[in-house]
Amino acid sequence: MDTSLAVAFAGTPSFALPAFDAIAASKHRLVVVYTQPDRRAGRGRELAASPVKRRALSLGLPVEQPDSLREPQATARLAGHAPDVMVVVAYGLLLPRAILDVPRCGCLNIHASLLPRWRGAAPVARAIEAGDPVTGVCIMRMEAALDTGPVMLRRERPIGPGDTAGELGARLAQDGAEQIVVAIDALAGGLARFEPQDPAGAIYARKLQKSEARVSWCEPADVIERRVRALNPWPVAETRLEGQQLRIWQARVVARDAGARPGTILAAGAQGIVVMTGRNALAIERLQSPGRRAASAADLANTRDFVGLVLD
Repeated sequence: MDTSLAVAFAGTPSFALPAFDAIAASKHRLVVVYTQPDRRAGRGRELAASPVKRRALSLGLPVEQPDSLREPQATARLAGHAPDVMVVVAYGLLLPRAILDVPRCGCLNIHASLLPRWRGAAPVARAIEAGDPVTGVCIMRMEAALDTGPVMLRRERPIGPGDTAGELGARLAQDGAEQIVVAIDALAGGLARFEPQDPAGAIYARKLQKSEARVSWCEPADVIERRVRALNPWPVAETRLEGQQLRIWQARVVARDAGARPGTILAAGAQGIVVMTGRNALAIERLQSPGRRAASAADLANTRDFVGLVLD
């Protein structure tokens, strides 16, 4: 049965665009797009539309930007578009039960983890930070509780030793885009099957905070290196040198015997800026000074003598 479904799409950042584009190119019909209200951004603090809103307007689709979905009028407006299914990808607002009940085929979410592991707001970053060898995406039927719904489809993806949250997230977004069309096709054909999650395996991926960015040099180098990748592209790991902020974009672990105080710069040159940690050392390869672009640490090492200075 070749049935076309009416799809309401809810998403906000660039991560949601591959799924949006895949649905737009499919046999299914986008009938309305939900995204976060315009936010002030940039040095001029001017109102800026989300990536999803810009893409929706370019296709002439109706866009809804409510501050909340809890009011009865929000439910009525969604019902007025008569969606068969709602697809939610990094939208940023909770969907109350009244909204979940509007589409006759329910609401599907693309979640960037292998549920039930890493439910919550920052699954990609938390998987990298924890040193997980694999992650993936799940297509889940949404429930009122956070990320607890049964899973229709899942696809695994290995986490590479140098993957940042931004790089891994981009690959997962593409995986989710491929899977969501398969999922909608299955709904349309009456072939969708869902598997309940095992709550015993649930781990919460708490939202990233700017306060997490500061490096503690007493931690082992491998822990710091994973955090550098997990916090790239936001909020970006940082440290202080003589009171000046340095943002760390890329680093690697270097074997070193204990001896120097954690935070002490052991070497600076072609290998980068090598810093003692609680176990082994961290070679900073790419960093950023205030008001400047990110640059090679090896280049910065040529500007002054760093050896013996202490980062904090």
